[in-house]
Amino acid sequence: MYDLYHYIGGDISTSPTGDLRPVSDTERGKQRLLRRLMTNPAMPANDNEASTSPDYIFHPEYGAGLGKKVGQSINLNEWKSLILGQALLEDCVATSPEPVITLNLIDGGVSCSIQYTDAVSGTPATLSFDVTR
Repeated sequence: MYDLYHYIGGDISTSPTGDLRPVSDTERGKQRLLRRLMTNPAMPANDNEASTSPDYIFHPEYGAGLGKKVGQSINLNEWKSLILGQALLEDCVATSPEPVITLNLIDGGVSCSIQYTDAVSGTPATLSFDVTR
Protein backbone atom coordinates (compact mmCIF):
# COMPACT_ATOMS: atom_id res chain seq x y z
CA MET A 1 0.00 0.00 0.00
CA TYR A 2 1.23 3.51 -0.78
CA ASP A 3 0.93 6.76 1.12
CA LEU A 4 2.39 10.16 0.37
CA TYR A 5 6.00 10.53 1.53
CA HIS A 6 5.70 12.80 4.56
CA TYR A 7 7.45 13.00 7.90
CA ILE A 8 5.45 14.86 10.53
CA GLY A 9 6.67 18.43 10.87
CA GLY A 10 8.00 18.56 7.30
CA ASP A 11 6.69 19.14 3.81
CA ILE A 12 5.18 16.54 1.50
CA SER A 13 7.99 15.31 -0.75
CA THR A 14 8.02 15.31 -4.51
CA SER A 15 9.62 12.84 -6.89
CA PRO A 16 12.43 13.79 -9.29
CA THR A 17 9.77 14.38 -11.97
CA GLY A 18 7.82 16.79 -9.74
CA ASP A 19 4.96 14.43 -8.89
CA LEU A 20 3.93 13.70 -5.34
CA ARG A 21 6.36 11.12 -3.96
CA PRO A 22 4.81 7.86 -2.75
CA VAL A 23 6.11 5.81 0.17
CA SER A 24 5.58 2.14 0.95
CA ASP A 25 6.95 -0.77 2.96
CA THR A 26 9.23 -0.13 5.95
CA GLU A 27 9.64 3.61 5.28
CA ARG A 28 5.85 4.01 5.28
CA GLY A 29 5.70 2.24 8.62
CA LYS A 30 8.35 4.52 10.14
CA GLN A 31 6.46 7.62 9.01
CA ARG A 32 3.18 6.31 10.42
CA LEU A 33 4.78 5.32 13.74
CA LEU A 34 6.44 8.73 14.18
CA ARG A 35 3.18 10.50 13.27
CA ARG A 36 1.31 8.47 15.91
CA LEU A 37 3.88 9.23 18.61
CA MET A 38 3.97 12.97 17.95
CA THR A 39 0.22 13.51 17.40
CA ASN A 40 -1.64 14.94 20.39
CA PRO A 41 -4.78 13.09 21.52
CA ALA A 42 -7.57 14.79 23.41
CA MET A 43 -6.59 15.27 27.01
CA PRO A 44 -9.35 15.19 29.63
CA ALA A 45 -9.59 18.03 32.11
CA ASN A 46 -8.00 17.63 35.53
CA ASP A 47 -7.99 19.78 38.65
CA ASN A 48 -5.28 22.14 37.37
CA GLU A 49 -5.85 22.31 33.61
CA ALA A 50 -8.68 22.49 31.10
CA SER A 51 -9.21 19.72 28.55
CA THR A 52 -7.35 20.03 25.24
CA SER A 53 -8.52 19.43 21.70
CA PRO A 54 -6.99 16.55 19.74
CA ASP A 55 -4.86 17.08 16.63
CA TYR A 56 -7.15 14.68 14.69
CA ILE A 57 -10.69 15.77 15.56
CA PHE A 58 -12.30 12.68 14.02
CA HIS A 59 -9.99 10.36 16.00
CA PRO A 60 -9.62 12.06 19.40
CA GLU A 61 -7.94 9.04 21.01
CA TYR A 62 -5.22 8.76 18.33
CA GLY A 63 -1.66 9.62 19.28
CA ALA A 64 0.80 9.63 22.16
CA GLY A 65 1.37 13.39 22.43
CA LEU A 66 5.11 13.16 23.11
CA GLY A 67 5.72 16.75 22.00
CA LYS A 68 3.43 18.14 24.71
CA LYS A 69 5.38 16.23 27.36
CA VAL A 70 8.59 18.19 26.81
CA GLY A 71 9.13 20.64 29.64
CA GLN A 72 7.25 18.46 32.10
CA SER A 73 8.96 16.23 34.61
CA ILE A 74 10.17 13.30 32.49
CA ASN A 75 9.56 9.78 33.76
CA LEU A 76 11.46 7.55 31.31
CA ASN A 77 9.57 4.40 32.34
CA GLU A 78 6.25 6.15 31.70
CA TRP A 79 7.50 7.28 28.27
CA LYS A 80 8.68 3.74 27.43
CA SER A 81 5.29 2.28 28.33
CA LEU A 82 3.45 4.95 26.34
CA ILE A 83 5.68 4.48 23.28
CA LEU A 84 5.44 0.69 23.42
CA GLY A 85 1.65 0.76 23.74
CA GLN A 86 1.27 3.18 20.84
CA ALA A 87 3.83 1.35 18.66
CA LEU A 88 1.95 -1.92 19.03
CA LEU A 89 -1.19 -0.21 17.68
CA GLU A 90 0.52 0.26 14.31
CA ASP A 91 0.08 -2.61 11.83
CA CYS A 92 3.69 -2.27 10.70
CA VAL A 93 5.12 -3.18 14.13
CA ALA A 94 5.37 -6.90 14.89
CA THR A 95 4.36 -7.94 18.39
CA SER A 96 7.04 -10.63 18.55
CA PRO A 97 9.77 -9.92 19.26
CA GLU A 98 8.58 -6.98 21.31
CA PRO A 99 10.01 -3.61 20.24
CA VAL A 100 13.03 -2.34 22.19
CA ILE A 101 12.78 1.29 23.23
CA THR A 102 15.82 3.29 24.30
CA LEU A 103 15.41 6.76 25.78
CA ASN A 104 18.12 9.24 26.75
CA LEU A 105 17.75 12.66 28.28
CA ILE A 106 19.27 15.37 26.09
CA ASP A 107 19.47 19.13 26.44
CA GLY A 108 15.88 20.34 26.14
CA GLY A 109 14.21 16.96 25.67
CA VAL A 110 14.54 13.25 25.05
CA SER A 111 16.31 11.20 22.37
CA CYS A 112 14.33 8.11 21.39
CA SER A 113 15.28 4.97 19.48
CA ILE A 114 12.81 2.20 18.69
CA GLN A 115 14.07 -1.13 17.34
CA TYR A 116 11.28 -3.32 16.03
CA THR A 117 10.50 -5.95 13.45
CA ASP A 118 8.55 -4.77 10.42
CA ALA A 119 5.41 -6.91 10.43
CA VAL A 120 5.03 -6.80 6.64
CA SER A 121 8.55 -7.69 5.54
CA GLY A 122 9.79 -9.43 8.70
CA THR A 123 12.98 -7.34 8.63
CA PRO A 124 14.46 -5.36 11.53
CA ALA A 125 13.75 -1.63 11.52
CA THR A 126 14.91 1.27 13.65
CA LEU A 127 13.24 4.62 14.15
CA SER A 128 15.34 7.27 15.92
CA PHE A 129 14.23 10.81 16.71
CA ASP A 130 14.53 13.58 19.28
CA VAL A 131 11.62 15.18 21.10
CA THR A 132 12.64 18.73 21.98
CA ARG A 133 11.12 22.16 22.40
